[in-house]
Amino acid sequence: MEIKRTRIADLLKRTDYGQEVLVKGWVRTKRGSKTVSFIALNDGSTIKNVQIVADLEKFSDELMKLITTGACLSVKGTMVESIGSGQAVEVQASEIEVLGTCGDDYPMQKKGQTFEYMRQHAHMRLRTNTFGAVMRIRHNMAMAIHTYFHEHGFFYFHTPLITASDCEGAGNMFQVTTKNLYDLKKDADGKIIYDDDFFGQQTSLTVSGQLEGELGATALGAIYTFGPTFRAENSNTPRHLAEFWMIEPEVAFLDQEELMDLEEDFIKYCVRWALDHCKDDLEFLNQMIDKTLLERLEGVLKDTFVRLTYTEGIDILQEAIRNGKKFEFPCNWGDDLASEHERFLVEEHFKKPVIMTDYPTAIKSFYMKQNEMTADGGSIGYKGIKAPASTMQGTDVLFPQIGEIIGGSVREADYDTLMGEINRRKMDMTHLWWYLDTRRWGSCPHAGFGLGFERLILFVTGMQNIRDVIPFPRTPRSAEF
Repeated sequence: MEIKRTRIADLLKRTDYGQEVLVKGWVRTKRGSKTVSFIALNDGSTIKNVQIVADLEKFSDELMKLITTGACLSVKGTMVESIGSGQAVEVQASEIEVLGTCGDDYPMQKKGQTFEYMRQHAHMRLRTNTFGAVMRIRHNMAMAIHTYFHEHGFFYFHTPLITASDCEGAGNMFQVTTKNLYDLKKDADGKIIYDDDFFGQQTSLTVSGQLEGELGATALGAIYTFGPTFRAENSNTPRHLAEFWMIEPEVAFLDQEELMDLEEDFIKYCVRWALDHCKDDLEFLNQMIDKTLLERLEGVLKDTFVRLTYTEGIDILQEAIRNGKKFEFPCNWGDDLASEHERFLVEEHFKKPVIMTDYPTAIKSFYMKQNEMTADGGSIGYKGIKAPASTMQGTDVLFPQIGEIIGGSVREADYDTLMGEINRRKMDMTHLWWYLDTRRWGSCPHAGFGLGFERLILFVTGMQNIRDVIPFPRTPRSAEF
Protein backbone atom coordinates (compact mmCIF):
# COMPACT_ATOMS: atom_id res chain seq x y z
CA MET A 1 0.00 0.00 0.00
CA GLU A 2 1.38 3.37 -1.02
CA ILE A 3 2.17 5.72 1.86
CA LYS A 4 0.54 9.15 1.74
CA ARG A 5 2.58 12.22 2.51
CA THR A 6 2.34 13.57 6.06
CA ARG A 7 2.62 17.29 6.67
CA ILE A 8 5.51 18.07 9.00
CA ALA A 9 3.19 20.08 11.28
CA ASP A 10 1.09 16.92 11.74
CA LEU A 11 4.06 14.59 12.01
CA LEU A 12 5.56 16.53 14.91
CA LYS A 13 2.38 16.00 16.94
CA ARG A 14 2.40 12.21 16.57
CA THR A 15 3.63 9.71 19.15
CA ASP A 16 3.00 6.42 17.30
CA TYR A 17 6.71 5.74 16.93
CA GLY A 18 7.87 2.96 14.63
CA GLN A 19 5.48 3.84 11.79
CA GLU A 20 6.75 4.28 8.23
CA VAL A 21 6.13 7.81 6.99
CA LEU A 22 6.60 9.91 3.89
CA VAL A 23 7.58 13.56 4.20
CA LYS A 24 8.47 16.11 1.54
CA GLY A 25 9.95 19.57 1.81
CA TRP A 26 12.94 21.83 1.40
CA VAL A 27 16.30 21.50 3.09
CA ARG A 28 17.03 24.15 5.67
CA THR A 29 20.40 22.78 6.79
CA LYS A 30 22.56 19.67 6.54
CA ARG A 31 25.25 18.63 8.97
CA GLY A 32 26.82 15.39 10.07
CA SER A 33 29.84 13.13 10.42
CA LYS A 34 31.54 10.46 8.35
CA THR A 35 28.79 7.95 9.12
CA VAL A 36 25.54 9.90 9.45
CA SER A 37 23.95 13.06 8.05
CA PHE A 38 21.31 15.17 9.81
CA ILE A 39 19.00 17.06 7.44
CA ALA A 40 16.57 19.72 8.68
CA LEU A 41 13.51 19.52 6.42
CA ASN A 42 10.66 22.03 6.29
CA ASP A 43 7.49 21.95 4.16
CA GLY A 44 6.04 25.34 5.13
CA SER A 45 3.29 23.94 7.36
CA THR A 46 5.11 24.99 10.55
CA ILE A 47 8.09 27.04 11.68
CA LYS A 48 9.59 23.80 13.04
CA ASN A 49 11.73 21.45 10.97
CA VAL A 50 11.76 17.68 11.13
CA GLN A 51 15.17 16.10 11.44
CA ILE A 52 15.99 13.46 8.84
CA VAL A 53 18.67 11.02 9.95
CA ALA A 54 20.49 9.48 6.98
CA ASP A 55 22.87 6.56 7.54
CA LEU A 56 25.56 7.24 4.92
CA GLU A 57 26.09 3.53 4.33
CA LYS A 58 22.60 3.42 2.75
CA PHE A 59 23.01 6.39 0.40
CA SER A 60 25.53 7.17 -2.33
CA ASP A 61 27.94 10.08 -2.22
CA GLU A 62 26.42 11.37 -5.47
CA LEU A 63 22.97 11.59 -3.87
CA MET A 64 24.22 13.24 -0.69
CA LYS A 65 26.08 15.90 -2.67
CA LEU A 66 22.77 16.96 -4.20
CA ILE A 67 21.26 17.59 -0.75
CA THR A 68 22.11 21.23 -0.16
CA THR A 69 20.30 24.19 1.41
CA GLY A 70 17.13 24.85 -0.60
CA ALA A 71 16.98 21.45 -2.32
CA CYS A 72 13.57 19.76 -2.41
CA LEU A 73 13.40 16.18 -1.04
CA SER A 74 10.99 13.30 -0.73
CA VAL A 75 11.90 11.11 2.25
CA LYS A 76 10.51 7.75 3.36
CA GLY A 77 11.54 6.40 6.70
CA THR A 78 10.64 5.32 10.20
CA MET A 79 9.25 7.84 12.65
CA VAL A 80 11.21 7.52 15.89
CA GLU A 81 11.44 9.38 19.16
CA SER A 82 14.20 11.94 18.99
CA ILE A 83 17.05 11.63 21.44
CA GLY A 84 18.18 15.19 20.76
CA SER A 85 16.77 18.38 22.23
CA GLY A 86 14.39 20.66 20.34
CA GLN A 87 12.08 18.06 18.82
CA ALA A 88 10.22 14.95 19.95
CA VAL A 89 10.13 13.25 16.54
CA GLU A 90 12.66 12.51 13.83
CA VAL A 91 12.71 10.32 10.74
CA GLN A 92 15.32 7.64 10.09
CA ALA A 93 15.49 7.65 6.32
CA SER A 94 15.19 4.48 4.23
CA GLU A 95 14.65 6.23 0.87
CA ILE A 96 15.59 9.75 -0.25
CA GLU A 97 14.64 11.24 -3.60
CA VAL A 98 15.89 14.66 -4.68
CA LEU A 99 12.92 16.35 -6.37
CA GLY A 100 14.75 19.59 -7.10
CA THR A 101 18.40 20.51 -6.74
CA CYS A 102 19.64 23.88 -5.50
CA GLY A 103 23.02 25.27 -6.49
CA ASP A 104 25.41 27.69 -4.81
CA ASP A 105 23.63 30.60 -6.54
CA TYR A 106 20.46 30.02 -4.48
CA PRO A 107 19.81 33.51 -3.02
CA MET A 108 18.55 32.30 0.39
CA GLN A 109 21.66 30.54 1.61
CA LYS A 110 21.95 29.90 5.35
CA LYS A 111 23.52 33.19 6.32
CA GLY A 112 22.30 36.52 7.61
CA GLN A 113 20.61 38.50 4.82
CA THR A 114 19.15 41.96 5.18
CA PHE A 115 15.45 42.51 4.63
CA GLU A 116 16.33 44.88 1.78
CA TYR A 117 18.27 42.08 0.10
CA MET A 118 15.38 39.68 0.55
CA ARG A 119 12.92 42.17 -0.99
CA GLN A 120 14.99 41.95 -4.16
CA HIS A 121 14.34 38.20 -4.08
CA ALA A 122 10.73 38.28 -2.88
CA HIS A 123 9.93 35.16 -4.90
CA MET A 124 12.41 33.17 -2.82
CA ARG A 125 12.21 34.92 0.57
CA LEU A 126 8.95 33.07 1.29
CA ARG A 127 11.03 29.94 1.98
CA THR A 128 12.87 31.52 4.89
CA ASN A 129 11.81 31.01 8.49
CA THR A 130 10.87 34.64 9.01
CA PHE A 131 8.68 35.01 5.96
CA GLY A 132 7.13 31.59 6.41
CA ALA A 133 6.08 32.69 9.90
CA VAL A 134 4.72 36.03 8.64
CA MET A 135 2.69 34.41 5.86
CA ARG A 136 1.16 31.80 8.16
CA ILE A 137 0.17 34.58 10.57
CA ARG A 138 -1.24 36.57 7.63
CA HIS A 139 -3.42 33.59 6.73
CA ASN A 140 -4.60 33.23 10.31
CA MET A 141 -5.51 36.91 10.54
CA ALA A 142 -7.62 36.57 7.40
CA MET A 143 -9.39 33.60 8.98
CA ALA A 144 -9.92 35.57 12.20
CA ILE A 145 -11.51 38.45 10.28
CA HIS A 146 -13.96 36.26 8.38
CA THR A 147 -14.79 34.26 11.50
CA TYR A 148 -15.40 37.35 13.65
CA PHE A 149 -17.78 38.98 11.23
CA HIS A 150 -19.61 35.76 10.41
CA GLU A 151 -20.15 35.04 14.11
CA HIS A 152 -21.42 38.59 14.67
CA GLY A 153 -24.03 38.56 11.91
CA PHE A 154 -22.17 40.52 9.22
CA PHE A 155 -22.44 39.67 5.52
CA TYR A 156 -19.33 39.50 3.34
CA PHE A 157 -19.98 42.14 0.69
CA HIS A 158 -17.96 42.40 -2.53
CA THR A 159 -17.38 45.96 -3.74
CA PRO A 160 -15.93 46.81 -7.18
CA LEU A 161 -12.22 47.15 -7.83
CA ILE A 162 -12.88 49.30 -10.91
CA THR A 163 -14.74 52.51 -10.14
CA ALA A 164 -15.58 55.92 -11.57
CA SER A 165 -15.62 57.56 -8.11
CA ASP A 166 -12.92 58.63 -5.67
CA CYS A 167 -14.00 57.78 -2.12
CA GLU A 168 -11.31 59.83 -0.38
CA GLY A 169 -11.34 62.73 -2.84
CA ALA A 170 -7.55 62.77 -2.96
CA GLY A 171 -7.21 61.93 -6.64
CA ASN A 172 -4.28 59.54 -6.13
CA MET A 173 -5.76 56.76 -8.24
CA PHE A 174 -4.51 54.34 -10.89
CA GLN A 175 -6.48 54.77 -14.10
CA VAL A 176 -7.98 51.80 -15.95
CA THR A 177 -8.21 52.08 -19.72
CA THR A 178 -8.07 50.15 -22.98
CA LYS A 179 -7.18 53.30 -24.92
CA ASN A 180 -3.97 53.71 -26.89
CA LEU A 181 -2.08 56.15 -24.71
CA TYR A 182 -0.08 57.39 -27.69
CA ASP A 183 -3.19 58.41 -29.63
CA LEU A 184 -5.68 59.90 -27.17
CA LYS A 185 -8.77 61.73 -28.37
CA LYS A 186 -9.12 65.15 -26.80
CA ASP A 187 -11.71 67.90 -26.91
CA ALA A 188 -11.12 71.57 -27.71
CA ASP A 189 -10.00 72.21 -24.12
CA GLY A 190 -7.42 69.41 -24.23
CA LYS A 191 -9.41 67.06 -22.00
CA ILE A 192 -9.38 63.35 -22.85
CA ILE A 193 -12.54 61.99 -24.48
CA TYR A 194 -13.45 58.56 -23.12
CA ASP A 195 -16.39 57.67 -25.36
CA ASP A 196 -14.29 55.07 -27.20
CA ASP A 197 -12.87 53.59 -23.97
CA PHE A 198 -14.14 50.27 -22.56
CA PHE A 199 -16.44 51.82 -19.94
CA GLY A 200 -17.16 55.00 -21.87
CA GLN A 201 -15.87 57.17 -19.03
CA GLN A 202 -12.76 57.68 -16.91
CA THR A 203 -12.31 54.78 -14.47
CA SER A 204 -9.72 53.88 -11.85
CA LEU A 205 -8.73 51.18 -9.38
CA THR A 206 -10.54 51.69 -6.08
CA VAL A 207 -8.98 53.40 -3.08
CA SER A 208 -11.76 52.13 -0.80
CA GLY A 209 -14.96 50.10 -0.91
CA GLN A 210 -16.58 52.21 1.81
CA LEU A 211 -19.13 54.14 -0.24
CA GLU A 212 -20.46 50.99 -1.88
CA GLY A 213 -20.27 49.30 1.52
CA GLU A 214 -22.64 51.94 2.88
CA LEU A 215 -25.15 50.87 0.23
CA GLY A 216 -24.85 47.31 1.50
CA ALA A 217 -25.30 48.32 5.13
CA THR A 218 -28.46 50.28 4.34
CA ALA A 219 -29.95 47.13 2.83
CA LEU A 220 -28.44 44.21 4.76
CA GLY A 221 -27.88 45.89 8.12
CA ALA A 222 -24.25 44.91 8.69
CA ILE A 223 -21.65 44.12 6.02
CA TYR A 224 -17.89 43.95 5.70
CA THR A 225 -15.56 44.14 2.75
CA PHE A 226 -12.14 42.51 2.61
CA GLY A 227 -10.15 43.00 -0.56
CA PRO A 228 -7.35 44.83 -2.36
CA THR A 229 -7.25 48.61 -2.67
CA PHE A 230 -4.89 50.88 -4.55
CA ARG A 231 -3.27 54.26 -3.88
CA ALA A 232 -1.08 56.00 -6.46
CA GLU A 233 0.89 57.91 -3.82
CA ASN A 234 4.60 58.40 -4.38
CA SER A 235 5.34 57.40 -0.77
CA ASN A 236 8.54 55.48 -0.12
CA THR A 237 8.04 54.87 3.60
CA PRO A 238 7.94 51.76 5.82
CA ARG A 239 4.15 52.29 6.25
CA HIS A 240 2.88 52.75 2.68
CA LEU A 241 2.07 50.43 -0.23
CA ALA A 242 0.52 51.14 -3.61
CA GLU A 243 -1.52 47.92 -3.39
CA PHE A 244 -2.79 46.69 -0.05
CA TRP A 245 -5.78 44.94 1.52
CA MET A 246 -8.52 46.65 3.48
CA ILE A 247 -11.20 45.46 5.90
CA GLU A 248 -14.19 47.82 5.95
CA PRO A 249 -17.25 46.93 8.05
CA GLU A 250 -20.33 49.14 7.81
CA VAL A 251 -23.31 48.89 10.17
CA ALA A 252 -26.76 50.47 10.12
CA PHE A 253 -28.16 52.03 13.31
CA LEU A 254 -24.73 52.25 14.98
CA ASP A 255 -23.79 55.33 17.03
CA GLN A 256 -20.35 56.63 17.99
CA GLU A 257 -20.06 54.74 21.28
CA GLU A 258 -21.15 51.48 19.66
CA LEU A 259 -18.68 52.01 16.82
CA MET A 260 -15.81 52.33 19.29
CA ASP A 261 -17.02 49.19 21.05
CA LEU A 262 -16.94 47.35 17.70
CA GLU A 263 -13.45 48.61 16.85
CA GLU A 264 -12.02 47.54 20.20
CA ASP A 265 -13.75 44.17 20.27
CA PHE A 266 -12.73 43.35 16.70
CA ILE A 267 -9.05 44.20 17.08
CA LYS A 268 -8.83 42.32 20.37
CA TYR A 269 -10.44 39.28 18.74
CA CYS A 270 -7.79 39.30 16.01
CA VAL A 271 -4.92 39.60 18.51
CA ARG A 272 -6.40 36.85 20.68
CA TRP A 273 -6.73 34.62 17.58
CA ALA A 274 -3.06 35.16 16.78
CA LEU A 275 -1.98 34.21 20.31
CA ASP A 276 -4.22 31.12 20.26
CA HIS A 277 -3.43 29.87 16.74
CA CYS A 278 0.08 31.12 15.91
CA LYS A 279 2.01 30.29 19.07
CA ASP A 280 5.11 28.75 17.45
CA ASP A 281 5.44 31.48 14.80
CA LEU A 282 4.95 34.27 17.34
CA GLU A 283 7.54 32.77 19.68
CA PHE A 284 10.01 32.60 16.78
CA LEU A 285 9.37 36.24 15.83
CA ASN A 286 9.55 37.29 19.47
CA GLN A 287 12.99 35.71 19.67
CA MET A 288 14.36 36.80 16.29
CA ILE A 289 12.59 40.06 15.34
CA ASP A 290 11.07 41.85 18.35
CA LYS A 291 11.69 40.62 21.88
CA THR A 292 8.74 42.65 23.21
CA LEU A 293 6.22 41.25 20.71
CA LEU A 294 4.38 38.76 22.93
CA GLU A 295 4.28 41.20 25.83
CA ARG A 296 2.79 43.88 23.58
CA LEU A 297 0.13 41.54 22.17
CA GLU A 298 -0.87 40.39 25.65
CA GLY A 299 -1.02 44.03 26.73
CA VAL A 300 -3.64 44.81 24.07
CA LEU A 301 -5.94 42.15 25.54
CA LYS A 302 -5.32 43.23 29.12
CA ASP A 303 -6.10 46.93 28.78
CA THR A 304 -9.30 48.78 27.99
CA PHE A 305 -8.60 51.25 25.21
CA VAL A 306 -8.48 54.91 26.21
CA ARG A 307 -11.16 57.03 24.57
CA LEU A 308 -10.46 60.73 24.20
CA THR A 309 -11.25 63.57 21.83
CA TYR A 310 -8.81 65.13 19.40
CA THR A 311 -9.05 68.33 21.47
CA GLU A 312 -7.99 66.47 24.62
CA GLY A 313 -5.16 64.81 22.68
CA ILE A 314 -3.87 68.17 21.45
CA ASP A 315 -3.91 69.49 25.03
CA ILE A 316 -1.79 66.51 26.16
CA LEU A 317 0.70 67.00 23.30
CA GLN A 318 0.97 70.73 23.99
CA GLU A 319 1.62 70.04 27.67
CA ALA A 320 4.36 67.57 26.67
CA ILE A 321 5.98 70.26 24.51
CA ARG A 322 5.90 72.72 27.41
CA ASN A 323 7.68 70.05 29.48
CA GLY A 324 10.48 69.72 26.94
CA LYS A 325 9.21 67.06 24.52
CA LYS A 326 10.44 67.60 20.95
CA PHE A 327 8.33 66.70 17.91
CA GLU A 328 9.39 66.96 14.27
CA PHE A 329 5.94 68.10 13.10
CA PRO A 330 3.61 70.74 14.59
CA CYS A 331 0.60 69.65 16.64
CA ASN A 332 -1.60 72.67 17.10
CA TRP A 333 -5.38 72.41 17.11
CA GLY A 334 -6.40 71.84 13.48
CA ASP A 335 -3.24 69.98 12.45
CA ASP A 336 -3.47 66.44 11.14
CA LEU A 337 -1.60 64.40 13.73
CA ALA A 338 1.57 62.67 12.58
CA SER A 339 2.55 59.14 13.56
CA GLU A 340 4.99 60.53 16.16
CA HIS A 341 2.13 62.31 17.94
CA GLU A 342 -0.10 59.25 17.88
CA ARG A 343 2.66 57.01 19.18
CA PHE A 344 3.52 59.45 21.96
CA LEU A 345 -0.05 59.29 23.24
CA VAL A 346 -0.12 55.48 23.04
CA GLU A 347 3.41 54.50 24.04
CA GLU A 348 4.52 57.23 26.44
CA HIS A 349 1.51 59.02 27.87
CA PHE A 350 -1.22 56.37 28.27
CA LYS A 351 0.89 53.26 27.61
CA LYS A 352 -2.13 51.54 26.07
CA PRO A 353 -4.16 51.77 22.82
CA VAL A 354 -6.20 54.91 22.26
CA ILE A 355 -9.39 55.62 20.33
CA MET A 356 -9.37 59.29 19.31
CA THR A 357 -12.62 60.98 18.38
CA ASP A 358 -14.03 64.27 17.10
CA TYR A 359 -11.46 65.50 14.59
CA PRO A 360 -11.61 68.96 12.98
CA THR A 361 -13.95 68.96 10.01
CA ALA A 362 -11.25 70.52 7.81
CA ILE A 363 -8.94 67.48 8.01
CA LYS A 364 -11.53 64.72 7.62
CA SER A 365 -13.68 63.36 4.79
CA PHE A 366 -16.96 64.88 3.64
CA TYR A 367 -19.13 61.91 4.64
CA MET A 368 -18.48 62.05 8.41
CA LYS A 369 -21.23 63.14 10.78
CA GLN A 370 -20.78 66.65 12.14
CA ASN A 371 -21.01 67.36 15.85
CA GLU A 372 -23.42 69.86 17.30
CA MET A 373 -22.29 73.45 16.74
CA THR A 374 -22.27 76.11 19.47
CA ALA A 375 -23.24 79.76 19.09
CA ASP A 376 -19.58 80.88 19.16
CA GLY A 377 -18.55 78.64 16.25
CA GLY A 378 -17.28 75.74 18.34
CA SER A 379 -18.75 72.25 18.63
CA ILE A 380 -19.71 69.75 21.30
CA GLY A 381 -18.42 66.22 20.89
CA TYR A 382 -17.87 62.98 22.78
CA LYS A 383 -18.31 63.22 26.57
CA GLY A 384 -19.52 66.81 26.10
CA ILE A 385 -15.99 68.02 25.33
CA LYS A 386 -16.05 71.40 23.59
CA ALA A 387 -13.84 72.10 20.58
CA PRO A 388 -12.96 75.56 19.23
CA ALA A 389 -14.31 74.83 15.74
CA SER A 390 -16.44 72.37 13.77
CA THR A 391 -15.64 68.70 14.43
CA MET A 392 -16.75 65.37 13.01
CA GLN A 393 -17.41 62.03 14.68
CA GLY A 394 -14.26 60.24 13.60
CA THR A 395 -13.06 57.29 15.70
CA ASP A 396 -9.45 56.38 14.94
CA VAL A 397 -7.70 53.58 16.84
CA LEU A 398 -4.05 54.30 17.67
CA PHE A 399 -1.68 51.43 18.45
CA PRO A 400 1.88 51.13 19.76
CA GLN A 401 4.56 50.75 17.08
CA ILE A 402 2.02 51.62 14.37
CA GLY A 403 0.13 54.81 15.15
CA GLU A 404 -3.26 54.81 13.42
CA ILE A 405 -4.36 51.25 12.71
CA ILE A 406 -8.11 51.89 12.25
CA GLY A 407 -9.86 54.91 10.77
CA GLY A 408 -13.59 55.05 11.37
CA SER A 409 -16.52 57.40 11.75
CA VAL A 410 -20.23 57.82 12.10
CA ARG A 411 -21.54 58.80 8.65
CA GLU A 412 -23.65 61.87 7.98
CA ALA A 413 -27.17 60.54 7.37
CA ASP A 414 -28.97 63.85 6.73
CA TYR A 415 -29.17 64.76 3.04
CA ASP A 416 -29.19 68.54 3.48
CA THR A 417 -26.28 68.52 5.93
CA LEU A 418 -24.26 66.23 3.67
CA MET A 419 -24.95 68.38 0.62
CA GLY A 420 -23.95 71.47 2.57
CA GLU A 421 -20.54 69.95 3.31
CA ILE A 422 -20.14 68.77 -0.30
CA ASN A 423 -20.94 72.25 -1.61
CA ARG A 424 -18.63 73.88 0.94
CA ARG A 425 -15.78 71.72 -0.35
CA LYS A 426 -16.77 72.36 -3.98
CA MET A 427 -16.83 68.63 -4.69
CA ASP A 428 -17.90 67.21 -8.06
CA MET A 429 -20.54 64.57 -7.28
CA THR A 430 -21.31 63.68 -10.89
CA HIS A 431 -20.24 60.06 -10.41
CA LEU A 432 -21.63 59.79 -6.86
CA TRP A 433 -25.32 60.42 -7.57
CA TRP A 434 -26.06 56.87 -6.39
CA TYR A 435 -24.39 57.54 -3.02
CA LEU A 436 -26.60 60.57 -2.40
CA ASP A 437 -29.68 58.44 -3.08
CA THR A 438 -29.08 56.59 0.21
CA ARG A 439 -29.73 59.90 1.98
CA ARG A 440 -32.79 60.70 -0.13
CA TRP A 441 -34.63 57.40 0.22
CA GLY A 442 -34.87 55.76 3.64
CA SER A 443 -31.76 57.28 5.14
CA CYS A 444 -30.63 55.75 8.42
CA PRO A 445 -27.87 56.35 10.97
CA HIS A 446 -24.85 54.19 10.19
CA ALA A 447 -21.15 53.95 10.94
CA GLY A 448 -18.07 51.97 9.96
CA PHE A 449 -14.31 51.82 9.84
CA GLY A 450 -11.39 50.83 7.66
CA LEU A 451 -8.47 48.69 8.79
CA GLY A 452 -5.39 48.31 6.63
CA PHE A 453 -4.71 44.57 6.73
CA GLU A 454 -0.96 44.96 6.35
CA ARG A 455 -0.81 47.36 9.31
CA LEU A 456 -2.55 44.73 11.41
CA ILE A 457 0.03 42.16 10.26
CA LEU A 458 2.83 44.62 11.08
CA PHE A 459 1.59 44.90 14.64
CA VAL A 460 0.95 41.19 15.15
CA THR A 461 4.32 40.08 13.73
CA GLY A 462 6.56 42.84 15.07
CA MET A 463 7.99 43.44 11.59
CA GLN A 464 9.20 46.98 10.93
CA ASN A 465 8.45 47.50 7.23
CA ILE A 466 5.07 47.04 5.58
CA ARG A 467 6.80 45.63 2.49
CA ASP A 468 7.72 42.59 4.57
CA VAL A 469 4.19 41.52 5.52
CA ILE A 470 2.75 41.12 2.01
CA PRO A 471 4.10 38.47 -0.37
CA PHE A 472 4.85 40.76 -3.31
CA PRO A 473 4.91 44.47 -2.37
CA ARG A 474 3.88 47.12 -4.88
CA THR A 475 5.65 50.42 -4.29
CA PRO A 476 6.81 53.33 -6.48
CA ARG A 477 9.01 51.98 -9.29
CA SER A 478 8.63 48.44 -8.01
CA ALA A 479 6.18 45.96 -9.53
CA GLU A 480 8.33 42.86 -9.82
CA PHE A 481 7.08 39.29 -9.43
